[in-house]
Amino acid sequence: MPRSTPLSRRDHSLQGGGQAVRASAAQALAPVIACKGSLDALDDHQVIARDRALFKALCYGTCRTLPRLEALADRLLKSPFKRRDADVQALLLLGIYQLLYLRIPAHAAVGETAGAARLLGKEWATRVINGCLRRLTREATALQAEVDHDPAVALLHPRWLLKALRQAWPDDWRAICEANNVPGPMTLRVNRRRGDREAYLERLTEAGIEARLCTHSPDGVVLAAPCDVQALPGFAEGDVSVQDEAAQLAAELLGPSLAPRPGGRVLDACCAPGGKSAHLLELFDIALVALDSDAVRLARVEDTLARLGLSASLMHADATGRGWWNGTPFDAILLDAPCSGTGVIRRHPDIKRLRRPSDIPKLAELQRRLLDNLWTLLRPGGSLVYATCSVLPEENSDQIRDFLARTPDARVTTPEDLSWGRPAGAGRQLLPEPDAHDGFFYARLKKVPD
Repeated sequence: MPRSTPLSRRDHSLQGGGQAVRASAAQALAPVIACKGSLDALDDHQVIARDRALFKALCYGTCRTLPRLEALADRLLKSPFKRRDADVQALLLLGIYQLLYLRIPAHAAVGETAGAARLLGKEWATRVINGCLRRLTREATALQAEVDHDPAVALLHPRWLLKALRQAWPDDWRAICEANNVPGPMTLRVNRRRGDREAYLERLTEAGIEARLCTHSPDGVVLAAPCDVQALPGFAEGDVSVQDEAAQLAAELLGPSLAPRPGGRVLDACCAPGGKSAHLLELFDIALVALDSDAVRLARVEDTLARLGLSASLMHADATGRGWWNGTPFDAILLDAPCSGTGVIRRHPDIKRLRRPSDIPKLAELQRRLLDNLWTLLRPGGSLVYATCSVLPEENSDQIRDFLARTPDARVTTPEDLSWGRPAGAGRQLLPEPDAHDGFFYARLKKVPD
């Protein structure tokens, strides 16, 4: 079958139009679907400004609903595509997503998606995609009912994760899945050095942006609908940042150990992209060391602090070692540990494809090493807050339980009267909630003096 020569990614993406944006989305999604890339690479794809919102909606939405899309594609295709045609497979999935989930006229979704195959240099695929999508327009109800007999398809989660969630949260697992399947709200953190959230809410109203105060974070504001950050009053000046409400609670939990000690020495280990570092500096007069092993992500921390007019000692190093440490103990440590991300799937839906069950014990081992090493850097009487954006006990309550068992000078100081989350061993667990916070775990520990 003859194949035309594909346009380069730059050529077709800069043309604009319905076919071009779909071709770009297919190229962006192909490595994600093949577990060779992530949605973090979307910014590498050049798409004209007017198509950018649709491009991201297609990529994120397809990842979010991938189990159902793939199950339907299996029934629509007579035979699977070859491995070299992963971009065509992605294009078909994009088409199915548009027909089922977006308010795009069926004729446009079918025609523009099928036509995009030409821009990928695979004109032969136009007929295949056109036929599959036209059949779906006729049989959508019956085909969806058929594939949704599989809970992994109906709930849009891989089987291993459904099993893990059911074991961990027998009364809540379905609600967790449902929350994971809708985009999280855009939440802001108001810089308390430059004003309070009540005053900022008035500024949003004056700008025609609808919002409400967060329930738990005293600095948080939730927007009724996402918007470009440049439309936010005072964003460029550092008046406000984007940060989920659950992530904002780290500074609140660590605060009681910082407020009485102006100038205290604080470590934010695994600090990138810098939201929690910035929040600590907005609230407290501290000497902050912001540490991360990823140089690229550490540069984002530097940019964040510069926009907010804040300063910290940034260090590129591995927090499981001590080669970077100058020997002076810290008064407080925030360990926002690398984790499965199972509490933020709604913001990173590619997690459902990229994460594997074998990752969990590896992450738990890394968390153990981080805890054990960083504890030795904490002064007697100091506090450590352990945080993850996970909802799995192996990374959270079980991790802290095991740490306490092998660390005789550690005491639990997680408050029992918090208004947020639920008790989870020595810590507090927040589960993702629609129109509210992400899933997070927190535990606060104190190092008792000798």
